[in-house]
Amino acid sequence: KTSVLTTKIAYLIKEKNVNPKNILAITFTNKAAKEMRQRIIKMVGNIAYDMQVSTFHSFGLRIVKENYEKLGYEKNFTIIDSDDSLTVVKKILKEMGIDSTRFNPKFIKNQISSCKNEMVTPEKYKNLVNDELSDITYKVYKKYQDTLLRNNSLDFDDLLIKPIELFNKYKEVLENYQELFKYVFIDEYQDSNLVQEYLMIALS
Repeated sequence: KTSVLTTKIAYLIKEKNVNPKNILAITFTNKAAKEMRQRIIKMVGNIAYDMQVSTFHSFGLRIVKENYEKLGYEKNFTIIDSDDSLTVVKKILKEMGIDSTRFNPKFIKNQISSCKNEMVTPEKYKNLVNDELSDITYKVYKKYQDTLLRNNSLDFDDLLIKPIELFNKYKEVLENYQELFKYVFIDEYQDSNLVQEYLMIALS
């Protein structure tokens, strides 16, 4: 499949004179992105460096970097890792006076991540509350997002969610990216989750 994509991309550049800057190629790992770029370079030359070849999250990071002000962040925003996310959740539980032996912080953190990957905001999750655990999760999720924004931070999942929020709020920004990336290729598309799929559909 990767070979088919690289051949198609090379064809567009060499035979159809498509500007590489108008091509977006998405893979699931940094290693795969590097290998894809190297394959295309061998086929068309260094002009392929002008392409955007990256993972979903690297692409999302580019969009956030280019539009951080519209998203409510400052230029020096930080990306927190999974351990940092867990630390934030534990701190919120402590501030709320909730016993972390009863309500597992790691479980709540994973629930928040799952919500983001299914495009379930805290507001949407509130409607799904049906027991004490889901109520606690909702409250932590809301405080978690507020904490990250206040600290000028995003977690890994936000790199996909925030571009979608941006596109939904600023039509002209979406149109600019649609105009830039006229050709979108996704390696192993069947493995994409809802938020990844939605992000790519928005560009089409």
